[in-house]
Amino acid sequence: MSRILLISGIDTDIGKTVCTGMLARYLVRKNMRVITMKMVQTGNDGFSEDLARHRELMGVAKFPEDAAGLTAPQIFHFPSSPHLAAALEGRSVDTEAIRQAAEELSRRYDIVLVEAAGGLMVPLTPQLLTIDFAAQCGWETLLVASGRLGSLNHILLSLEACLQHRLPLAGVIYQRRIGEDATIAEETAHFTRQWLRDHALPDHWAELPEINFNSLPECDFSSLKID
Repeated sequence: MSRILLISGIDTDIGKTVCTGMLARYLVRKNMRVITMKMVQTGNDGFSEDLARHRELMGVAKFPEDAAGLTAPQIFHFPSSPHLAAALEGRSVDTEAIRQAAEELSRRYDIVLVEAAGGLMVPLTPQLLTIDFAAQCGWETLLVASGRLGSLNHILLSLEACLQHRLPLAGVIYQRRIGEDATIAEETAHFTRQWLRDHALPDHWAELPEINFNSLPECDFSSLKID
């Protein structure tokens, strides 16, 4: 049975694109039929730079579904939250097009990794948040987090939101950063994992090092129990 996983994050610029691409790379090397999708791309015209990065990290050419628009069904010029980017063009985000694209991809592939635009509470429309849309679709989420100062608050708020909005949590990808404070990063990881256990959430935890695009590391995502 195919799975659709939303790759969200605790903040913008937290590493969702890299984590999505590296996870897809790992699954491809496990002989899984996997494809990535960008739920809503803002700041581009006619293409998704995040999808291009996914393909680069996966080490693959474009998919036929890329050319067909299934993997980036909503693209807007202004780099902002989807509801604002769409409004500035006199449009609205077509959530049904997103849902149908994801479902069609799930019929063709074992795993669909859907990179969100920003965090869980980002509005797709003035009436619909990303977290509620994903929950309505029955998707699971992988939360991308980090150990930088201030992250613990954002991590716990995101996890609380998953509980309150009934969005299933598939796991956490902890993105390491060069120059991060080791004491803060270790305590953030320790506290978060204990919080997950205390709240009966799956402690499916993977750590991703800082990525050097000239020499990609071999990352182990087996603890996420996706493959």
